[in-house]
Amino acid sequence: MAVRDAASPLLLGLLCLLHTWGARASVEVNMEDKVEVFLGDTAQITCMFKSDDFGGSGGMTLEWYYIKSTKDTQRIYSQDSLQSTVDKNTPYSDRITVGTTGTAGEVVLTIRDVQLSDDEVAFNCYVKIIGEGSGEGSTKLKVFKTPEDPTIQGVEQGISVSDEVKRVASCEVKNGYPKPKITWYRDKMPLHNIPDAVKVDHRVTTQSSGLFSVNSDLDMKVEKKDKDAVFYCEVTFLVPGAEKMLESNSINITVFYPPTSVNLWVESPEGKVKEGDTVEFLCASDGNSESQYFTINNNDGRSLKMENVTRHNSGVYQCTVDDYENSVNLSANTTLFVNYLDEVVIKPTGSVSVDWKKEFSATCNALSSLSTSTTWFKDGKEVEKGHHLNLKAVTYDTAGTYVCVVTVPDIQAMQANASLQLTVQGPPEIIEKQLTEKETNERELELTCHIRSFPTPNITWGTSNGKIISSSNHMTDVGAKSVAKVQVNITSNTTVFCNASNEFGKDSVTYVIKFRSYGVIIAVIIICILLLAILGSVLYFLYKKGKICNRSGKKDFTKEKSSKDKIVVEMKSDNTEEAILLGVNGEKQLPNDQ
Repeated sequence: MAVRDAASPLLLGLLCLLHTWGARASVEVNMEDKVEVFLGDTAQITCMFKSDDFGGSGGMTLEWYYIKSTKDTQRIYSQDSLQSTVDKNTPYSDRITVGTTGTAGEVVLTIRDVQLSDDEVAFNCYVKIIGEGSGEGSTKLKVFKTPEDPTIQGVEQGISVSDEVKRVASCEVKNGYPKPKITWYRDKMPLHNIPDAVKVDHRVTTQSSGLFSVNSDLDMKVEKKDKDAVFYCEVTFLVPGAEKMLESNSINITVFYPPTSVNLWVESPEGKVKEGDTVEFLCASDGNSESQYFTINNNDGRSLKMENVTRHNSGVYQCTVDDYENSVNLSANTTLFVNYLDEVVIKPTGSVSVDWKKEFSATCNALSSLSTSTTWFKDGKEVEKGHHLNLKAVTYDTAGTYVCVVTVPDIQAMQANASLQLTVQGPPEIIEKQLTEKETNERELELTCHIRSFPTPNITWGTSNGKIISSSNHMTDVGAKSVAKVQVNITSNTTVFCNASNEFGKDSVTYVIKFRSYGVIIAVIIICILLLAILGSVLYFLYKKGKICNRSGKKDFTKEKSSKDKIVVEMKSDNTEEAILLGVNGEKQLPNDQ
């Protein structure tokens, strides 16, 4: 039963206008063939109608129907000049409204929350004007749903090259509407069914929601070139007003194929190999097969590592590959040469003694598989280049350790060395040859004498009067410096000699020592002061006794008052602290009477 609603003022006005025109003419209805919309969105279907003559006096009726098939047709809306009605108990009772666009002769059916069940449903607009006739039009609703991104899965195990068509990968796309389409690509080129070469199989599944999922399998006869090929699937699908595309991720497949060649090489070290290196061989074929078996000089595996190689490891090395599944046997060779540098030989060897001012020469060499360079060093400094060391007029400065270093320029860090100890023997040579003067005020003085000599010299200390102070024999190093020390007792200016001698000669140095005894001078000054003090006391005593400088007109009371000649000082303890001098015989005297 229909529900009667009050017609919208605009729509009622339109119907009244058409009624008052009253012209007798046919009614023309125009509608779009289809309206496309995404699932869940709102669809709007427009019905446009007009009459040849709007002058008639009849009324107008508007009705909407949905048509799924000839057996499934139902009115969903009706309207006349007085009221509008949305029919109950239809799939659209709760989802439709009807209105106008504001233009005469245009009515819009709005369908909310479009469902998959609305797809391919035709919506008819029926218009009847009394006294003029009727007309109708139809629009089909198309519903779309964008599918999920496609997924691709390659076969986990490798595929052997053969004449058989084998599964390569599978592709799936879910929840699209209408049904999506899958196309396979290899290196951006589409793949289609080719008998005995390529097979593409599609399977469409309708979900409970009504959406479509599509699975596609790609089977191929795999070739060797497919080892580097890139495979992916492309999904095309419809959307309102267009066609769109989604691509899956790209994958590679593992292809097994028999080898046709094999190669063996030294992986490390780079460049020339020398004794002591760790050498690693690698072997590889151009095949890719699970049944390949490698050996290098009867050692299983694709690699061979040898540590601390010597020249005896030089030779030809062979790698063999056997592919039993494909009945293939291949081999390859490479030559290893281990370069060497023998120990350095110096002639003469060990420790050598050379007479002072004489010439000395030595040779140094080492056998090697490559060209060498030789350099002589002493104390870390280069002294000669080449195999020969030539020294002229050797001195004690020439003595020391000589190191011969032999290097191979073509190989970094390839070198060897040996050393020679050179001793120069000759007469003593005292370093301080000039006259040495020293001043001191000490009673003892330590003197030092530096001598270069080999063999060890006899060192004697003596004075100018021929007295031997000390005899010593100290060598700190063969061919280096001797250091002699002596303690000399000093009482006056002294001359001391350091004499050094050995079987080749002698040498000496003189030390002139000037003694400055400041202690004796001070003692003499003190004695003089004491003597002056004693002399002053005696003179004063004699003066007091009148033995000297006797004063005229005065009586000598020395004998009479000798027992009473005392000077007494009396101290008063009162606050004035007055001092009264007591004269001879205890008489008081004022200070100015003294």
